[in-house]
Amino acid sequence: MSRYSIFTKKLTSKVVVMNKSRQKEILQFISNLYSSDNPVPLHAPRFLGNEKKYLNECIDSTFVSYVGQFVTDFENHICQVTGAKHAVAMVNGTAALHMSLLAAGVKPGDEVITQALTFAATAAGIKHAGAEPSFVDVDKDTLGMSPESLKAYLETYAIRKVDGIYNKANVRKISAVLPMHTFGHPVRLNEILSICGEYGIQVIEDSAESLGSLYDGRHTGVFGTVGILSFNGNKPVTTGGGGMVITNDDRIAERVRYISTTAKRIHRWEFFHDEVGYNLRLPNVNAAIGCAQMEYFDKTIANKRETAMQYKAFFDSIGIPFVTEPKLCRSNYWLNAIVLKDRGEREEFLQYTNDNGVQTRPIWTIMSKLPPYERCSRVAVPNSEWLEDRVVNIPSGVRL
Repeated sequence: MSRYSIFTKKLTSKVVVMNKSRQKEILQFISNLYSSDNPVPLHAPRFLGNEKKYLNECIDSTFVSYVGQFVTDFENHICQVTGAKHAVAMVNGTAALHMSLLAAGVKPGDEVITQALTFAATAAGIKHAGAEPSFVDVDKDTLGMSPESLKAYLETYAIRKVDGIYNKANVRKISAVLPMHTFGHPVRLNEILSICGEYGIQVIEDSAESLGSLYDGRHTGVFGTVGILSFNGNKPVTTGGGGMVITNDDRIAERVRYISTTAKRIHRWEFFHDEVGYNLRLPNVNAAIGCAQMEYFDKTIANKRETAMQYKAFFDSIGIPFVTEPKLCRSNYWLNAIVLKDRGEREEFLQYTNDNGVQTRPIWTIMSKLPPYERCSRVAVPNSEWLEDRVVNIPSGVRL
């Protein structure tokens, strides 16, 4: 019996019937946990430090666009937390992924393998780079890319040519593998990197949800060629909107900075652009908020992990599976999640909680079911389908 069938048996053996009494019990626990919030949002931003002070300083400086000390300081904060050599602040996580793919050499018409169960921005970033996503399954314990499914995909479709690995079915070059760390829980990176190493395919990490998460003692986003982060309003650290490219590769960092800043050659007064660039850098005014948030980042993650442990104890006591950090990992528990019996129970729970002032949401629709990606290459994704029917996110914000 594989570790996945064992995991499924473990989950299904614990699942209990979600009657109205049980729904009410869960609602009451969440309301008590977030006693200061009524209604209880899924993940609201908290501003507990120098955010207003730094915003005033930024405004007084007049440097409110993408040039400014707060941008530099925010990038340095992220380097310190992640251990990355370089961090380049972007306007959002999708833009960070787009620029990362281009800087890593992904060309229009190439194929990038990602997971079927992910947020739409993962696949959109691939499309923005002119490439085509292809989809493999996820693991039920990590909720992220399954190394076994990735291997099966490559064994089925990959053919080696002089200049790299191609998909023999559509003749596209497979230029990258892009796992996403779902809800802050790291994927099995060592195995994914090993498989990609055998084929000579680079790994690019979508770490948008995993700031503060560790895999095997190292921060997510620094294992592959390049990684990205998001600072959307619902993330542990927010800049309103915002993202970051992190990498240890000097060339990629330089390339990202250049093409995302209109491809303008550095000069005191001349405006010379030697290619079509993008205007995607994070404004200084947003970075000011991020700098303030980074000053109490450790407390934020500790608070979120404490909340997750309280959830785990509660849901264990009533027989409902709670998604916990995988082996070798220390997760930020960005969004907490439970696993219900089936889609019908999921819909009843979503209806009841949202009707009664507690915001919950389902996991995403599988990418290959969405119109832009229906014709993309893929393998069977039974785990993704199983999770799609059952996983529900519950309130996960920082508790005051």
